[in-house]
Amino acid sequence: MINTILFDLDGTLLPMDMKAFEKLYFGAMAEYLKDLIGPKELVKNIWASTNAMIANVEYKTNEEIFMEDFKTRIDGDIVTYKERFDKFYDEEFIKAKAAVYESKLMQESVKLLKEKGYKLVIATNPLFPLKAIHHRIRWAGFEPSEFQYITCYEQNHYCKPQLKYYDEILKEIEKTPEECMMVGNDVQEDLIAGKLGLKTFLIKDCLLHRTEDEIAADYQGDYEGFYEFVKGLPSLK
Repeated sequence: MINTILFDLDGTLLPMDMKAFEKLYFGAMAEYLKDLIGPKELVKNIWASTNAMIANVEYKTNEEIFMEDFKTRIDGDIVTYKERFDKFYDEEFIKAKAAVYESKLMQESVKLLKEKGYKLVIATNPLFPLKAIHHRIRWAGFEPSEFQYITCYEQNHYCKPQLKYYDEILKEIEKTPEECMMVGNDVQEDLIAGKLGLKTFLIKDCLLHRTEDEIAADYQGDYEGFYEFVKGLPSLK
């Protein structure tokens, strides 16, 4: 019986214009680090090191993989970059908020799930540090304390769409696949959880689907459809 709901963040709990978000995010970071590196080189290097995280299958944290790769691409001291990245999320990341908005229906869905006794997990692709994910959770209208577990690049060792990513979450929260449902807007990255036995719900607002393959979700609908689905779930109390 399902007792735990895993939520993707960007495009699911946090509706966003992805292209606008990337433009604001990289623009702010390039300005913040302009004394260290040119904007085009910075963006190129960040994407390359992000792809290294996504491809990694070793038992290393995503942060370790990112920094090991990134330091091979720069002339400066990686410690200096790490310090500046850290401060960036405190001081300038807020500029990317202009590309996101809140979903009252998702807020009501989470509230209702909590009232019914379900455990809640943030299963975002752990490409960002925890403080950046906390910012985005709050931008969506929630508090990090509302969630039992939050993936982030400091502690997680794999990325979507690897099955190891979901397997690690299940081990951390001590749940079986049959107890969990993955809710997300990305066909390739979120629905793959179904291969482990999790139920899946595809959010069609902000839909991401990179192929022509048939969508294999147990359930699908827009934000309103998900809210109606949650209303129909049994109370666990």
